[in-house]
Amino acid sequence: MMQKNNLVRAINKNVRSGTRKANLLLNFIKGKKVDVAIRDLEFTRKRVAQDIKKTVQSALSNAENNYQYDIDNLYVKEAYVGKSIVMKRFRPRAKGRAAPIKKPFSRITVILEEKKQIKDKK
Repeated sequence: MMQKNNLVRAINKNVRSGTRKANLLLNFIKGKKVDVAIRDLEFTRKRVAQDIKKTVQSALSNAENNYQYDIDNLYVKEAYVGKSIVMKRFRPRAKGRAAPIKKPFSRITVILEEKKQIKDKK
């Protein structure tokens, strides 16, 4: 079974972060080569960067092991985030009331594509 257009993807289903926070970093790595994206995420001072880096490395491993792609030609074609579950907690407040606390989870999808080297045909 061969995927069309040399696409490889990895999905991280439950990342303990809000979607807006994750989306900032995903837009940052879009269009970059995979090794550059992993290096940038390594030195980014955001907690969600670690989970995004894991997802990119998982996609890289999928490309290498399942589809035998050359990892030097791979780049991040798409990276997007969607909502997952929301943990609901309650905080006690004054006069016997309670205030809800929402702890959102995200679903991160990273799609890699292989850039083909242009060969001259004569």
